[in-house]
Amino acid sequence: MDEQKRIIFNQSETEEDQVYSLSLRPSRLDEFIGQKDLIENLKVSLQAAKLRKEPIEHMLFSGPPGLGKTTLANIVAHEMDARITVTSGPAIDRAGDLIGILTNLEKGDVLFIDEIHRLSKVVEEFLYPAMENFKIDFVVDKGPYAKSINFNLKPFTLIGATTRSGLLASPLRDRFGIYHNLDFYTHNDLAVILHKSSDKLGIELSKDAAVELARRSRGTPRIANRLLRRVRDYSQVKMKSLSIDGIVVSECMQSLGIDHAGLDDRDRRLLNVIYEYYKGGPVGIDSLAATLNEEADTIVDVIEPYLLKIGFLRRTPRGRELSEISIEHMKAISSAKS
Repeated sequence: MDEQKRIIFNQSETEEDQVYSLSLRPSRLDEFIGQKDLIENLKVSLQAAKLRKEPIEHMLFSGPPGLGKTTLANIVAHEMDARITVTSGPAIDRAGDLIGILTNLEKGDVLFIDEIHRLSKVVEEFLYPAMENFKIDFVVDKGPYAKSINFNLKPFTLIGATTRSGLLASPLRDRFGIYHNLDFYTHNDLAVILHKSSDKLGIELSKDAAVELARRSRGTPRIANRLLRRVRDYSQVKMKSLSIDGIVVSECMQSLGIDHAGLDDRDRRLLNVIYEYYKGGPVGIDSLAATLNEEADTIVDVIEPYLLKIGFLRRTPRGRELSEISIEHMKAISSAKS
């Protein structure tokens, strides 16, 4: 898949995202746009922890990629004036890796584990006493020389982020005192985010341009900022200007193959396969993945959530099927091509 077609679907942070994210992402709760109820509840939890002069409870953020889970973890650390250690489930291969991280934490530190659902069971079980009692037990040597060592940890806060909360073992999930699910952002919230980002990037973004970009951003700030950078490039090269209106956005999105609903070629291919091959569905996820030559996890984690959110796709006991609005969308595309 070429670079243009990966604009939407590469929902994990690219190197470019990482370069810009530090300058574009908020650093305090008061700067955070969207997720209103979550933010209000988080403010209460933070203020209570500060009043008690103790680390905030362990917390779990879940939701699709790009909605701000990592940003919120950094904000929590900043608000608590705490040091943050960042890692991910796949990066912690062995229990020894986790022990090394935990024993280096100072009192009040934040440990952020992204993709926490991908921790191995062995590593996960080491977290249980660490989260509950701030202790770890591990065995050194083998056979008759084996002995158990109990190590006291300094009180810390674990923040986990996951796109698949259902894959977390109940004993781990239940040890999080605070749980928040992040939902897709409204067009209005995304437009506000885009205006803030455009100011930081030195772009003059009109109101209608922000609305057009927000509509095509799949409810996701990461994608909104990524599309904003692509429109900036397009306008700078094609229009010799950083003053962007709705027409420029529409032209750029057309060149990238992103339609008014934020769907790109990969979305439309999935919908078309269900529409053409499976007569609108239902079709099982494994059959769909095989037909698309995609990993089932990619469909479930990356492609499906937004299509479900906007009502283009339905999950049934028999599999995935298109909604009436999706079928009309596919018919309109077919008519436009003919």
